[in-house]
Amino acid sequence: MTENNEISEFITFPKAFEKYKWYKPLLVFIVTLIFYVLFSVALLIFSYGIYGEAFVTSIINGGYEVLNSEGGLILSDLGIIILIPAIYLATKVVKDRPFSSYSSSRGGWNIKLYFKALIIPLILFLIFEGIDVAMNGAKGTYHFSIGFLLICLILVPLQCIAEEYLYRGLIMQTLGSWFNIPILAIIIQAIIFSVSHGYNTIGLVEIVVAGIIYGFFTWKTNGIEVSSALHTANNLSISLLVMFGLSSSTSSALLNDVIIAIVFEILLAILMYYIGKKTNWFGELE
Repeated sequence: MTENNEISEFITFPKAFEKYKWYKPLLVFIVTLIFYVLFSVALLIFSYGIYGEAFVTSIINGGYEVLNSEGGLILSDLGIIILIPAIYLATKVVKDRPFSSYSSSRGGWNIKLYFKALIIPLILFLIFEGIDVAMNGAKGTYHFSIGFLLICLILVPLQCIAEEYLYRGLIMQTLGSWFNIPILAIIIQAIIFSVSHGYNTIGLVEIVVAGIIYGFFTWKTNGIEVSSALHTANNLSISLLVMFGLSSSTSSALLNDVIIAIVFEILLAILMYYIGKKTNWFGELE
């Protein structure tokens, strides 16, 4: 891979383009929102036809508990995945820079880097969640099926990648191009990332920490592949445990659980950074 000193800084990357103007990211965001609303309406209409009004209404009003059902997971994940085509079309309308620049400043999405960075966190998240189940018991209802497994393996990663395009791509790059202070951009996007989630107050603290970690790795690797991998490992491990009835998604996080989760995420981030530094695993790390 290209070394860090030969590529553009990801967080301030928008300013590297000839057509850059400070207001153009706002135009991209507005157009993205318009497309997202249109896609959301189409998704809701389709869902009403498949699942019925009562089910869709319960999903919309159900919080994170809806992720405990197959239909809830499908509708919720698709509702986020549509961000990818929305951002893509917005870049075509505004024409300020390529869509690939939102994924990295190294020439686009690196799928090998994503899968390399996914393996260790996914294993460790499954172990972490498994220990929690062993200590506190199963909290969910078993509803495994091949269809549900395929849904988890396909939709969950795409949902996480879509969020990374929005928060660590569009939002963090916009903030970085405005302030030219990477740390500030990382912290602000993490706060925005947190408040957009529907957890209780203590749960939002964990999301801020996760958002900072994702932003840090995006900054250091000049792309969203590693942050997407960490995000996927977290969400996919939870989805798999929910499917097997070992865990349950909830909007109401408990203080002890949040503290343990934050400590684990920080230790995992340190381990991942150490591996990247020592083995040149990520390539973009100095």
